[in-house]
Amino acid sequence: MGSVSITARTPIRLSAADLPHGIRLSLRENTAATHLPRALLLHGFPEAAFAWDDILSRLDGIVHATAPNLRGFADSSSPVETVQYRAKHLVRDVAALIEQQGAPLDLLVAHDWGGALAWSLAAQRPDLIKQLLIINAPHPAAFLRELLHNGRQQSGSAYMNFFCRPDAEQLLAEDDFRRLWPFFTNMGAADPAHAGGAWLTPDLREAYRAVWRAGLTGGLNYYRASPLKPPTGPDSAIHRVAFQPEDVTVTVPTTVLWGLADTALLPALIEGLDEWVPQLKLITEPDATHWIVHEQPARVAELIREMLVPLA
Repeated sequence: MGSVSITARTPIRLSAADLPHGIRLSLRENTAATHLPRALLLHGFPEAAFAWDDILSRLDGIVHATAPNLRGFADSSSPVETVQYRAKHLVRDVAALIEQQGAPLDLLVAHDWGGALAWSLAAQRPDLIKQLLIINAPHPAAFLRELLHNGRQQSGSAYMNFFCRPDAEQLLAEDDFRRLWPFFTNMGAADPAHAGGAWLTPDLREAYRAVWRAGLTGGLNYYRASPLKPPTGPDSAIHRVAFQPEDVTVTVPTTVLWGLADTALLPALIEGLDEWVPQLKLITEPDATHWIVHEQPARVAELIREMLVPLA
């Protein structure tokens, strides 16, 4: 690791971006110093931009880091129609935000659903970003392969079909969101030694409750609009998905950080990545789960720093 000091808990600035196509994304960011390298950090479900606060704080004064609430989350725009959550619309939001803030972006960092958007953006608009950091988010071609042919991955992703139920919002909200908390405490690892959730403090639980009470439909619509879900029969939409090489090839320098104790996204998903990502650096953490951003925030912040502020 480098010698640049990374500290935690500096103030987070709140703002918003009004995109040209009518979507507003609320933003959380650290120092706005224009001379610093810039990073954009994309969250997943069931989180929101606040999940990056520790990382934003640790990078303050080193990297100008911004975390948007994606479409459908927290107080960002949340269109009603499920079709508005198809990948092309979500990627358009991120592309427009980068263009508005000044392209090319030095680094795009993404986890979970944010990673799905980042993979697509990097393949479609490599001119917008200089580097990509993916954290436990499957490349779409690898995800398609594993969902079709790997029974363990089908089981690990079975919750995706539950999220598509019309009553998913009601069921997830019952009894103080009792079906959501296990995604943090149980989804991390089958091995009890790796069981997650120690980072989930009472204050952080309240932050999650506030976001979930604001509405779960936007986040659930990501699953409803996507064909990449475990097949439930011969008519499942995933059987009609086919990627052309140009759709999934990422030419920008890409680092993938993967917690190997993730039981929702299995290690097979990082096998053969160099077929689609020629400039790939793969880093694995054996004891980290899907929630490595929370479990090892100093590690994640330092990796971002290393990618953007190399030591002389």
